[in-house]
Amino acid sequence: MRSTAFRRPAALALAAILLMATAVFGASAAHAQPASCDNRVSPPPAVDTSEQVPPGAKPPSPLPVPDNPIGGERLGECGLVLPANAQKLPDNITAQGWLLADMDSGEVLAGYNPHGRQRPASVMKVLLAMVVAKELPPGAMVAANAEDTDQECSCIGLRVGAEYTVEQLLQALLMKSGNDVAHALARRLGGLPSAIRKMNALAAELGALDTRAITPSGLDAPGTSTSAYDVALIFRAAMKYPDFAKAIVTKRIDFPAPSGTGTVPVVNDNEMLSTYEGSLGGRSGFTDDAQNTYVGGAERNGRRLVVVLLRGQQAPVRMVDQAAQLLDYGFELPAGDPVGRLVDGAPQAKKRTAEPTPTSADVGQVAARDSGNSAMEKAFGNVGGPITGAAGLGLVLAFFLYLRNRRAKAARAARAAAQQRN
Repeated sequence: MRSTAFRRPAALALAAILLMATAVFGASAAHAQPASCDNRVSPPPAVDTSEQVPPGAKPPSPLPVPDNPIGGERLGECGLVLPANAQKLPDNITAQGWLLADMDSGEVLAGYNPHGRQRPASVMKVLLAMVVAKELPPGAMVAANAEDTDQECSCIGLRVGAEYTVEQLLQALLMKSGNDVAHALARRLGGLPSAIRKMNALAAELGALDTRAITPSGLDAPGTSTSAYDVALIFRAAMKYPDFAKAIVTKRIDFPAPSGTGTVPVVNDNEMLSTYEGSLGGRSGFTDDAQNTYVGGAERNGRRLVVVLLRGQQAPVRMVDQAAQLLDYGFELPAGDPVGRLVDGAPQAKKRTAEPTPTSADVGQVAARDSGNSAMEKAFGNVGGPITGAAGLGLVLAFFLYLRNRRAKAARAARAAAQQRN
């Protein structure tokens, strides 16, 4: 008859093996099947032909997704990102990506799918305007040509051969979202390819790694991408340029008439300048693929906030009213309890620390050390959890085998003792 003293440890060991196996392989399965986020890599599929590539051409590959969400871990979440004990959100916010942030401290107060990739429509003009404000003097002259006037409108009404100041064009770009103006300014920046390179280089420098401009105006094109986080980041940086901040809050200017005689009024189409107290200006946009987009700022009691809405709908509440509701909500949130942060530049790769060159006497020791470290890194670097669990599983199995051997030896000793007595 088998001893109870041996059966109990064996049973415990088997139970431990089963539990550890479940933990190891269950954890591995969970790790291999992370929850998916819509639009983490690319905007939603296009609904029209605006992003079709020419026959034989390939569309641009999606932008890489950073291993760590820019601005903080919580900003990588797919749904609502709110501080603890936040009050109820306003109803009827239709945007598929939105964000509220403090323009001065950079604190992100709240958001929805902050890094989800969407199309910008005309809010991309904020990035173009920032490059213009950075590189071109306000008094520089730009002569319009036929390519400018042939753009898909909305258009200001440039006249071929007429000359305009950069200041006039920057105002018209931000006040009335002129696509003809965007094209003219892009040419003044060295041509469209040069302007697009400068826009994308500036976005990368800021840390707007979800953003890729393909057109200077924000019209849909293959590979166009941005996010609510990026738009807030870009708007915050642009507002540091006085020419930009002045233009986006200007309500009305007299602009040279398309006829070449006299002027015509250009009125800012951002209704919040008149309807929302403390408005600092903003830019809206729409395309069939992007749907409705908006970015704007406001100030209240010395606190400046930026709000971004992407892929929103005008019903049941207009986008400007949704923006106003979110700004009211943001001003009610306390400072100092952020869910993330608008970064002050792209994260830099860590520089390798210089190490002293080993002497010939140290080579053997260094090689042995590196070999051991390499083996450990392979075992525990990329798959540390499952490997560690498997190692524990092996220890339990060894313990179980040890108990079996011990029991067998005890049984043999008992049979030998019985034979000696007989």
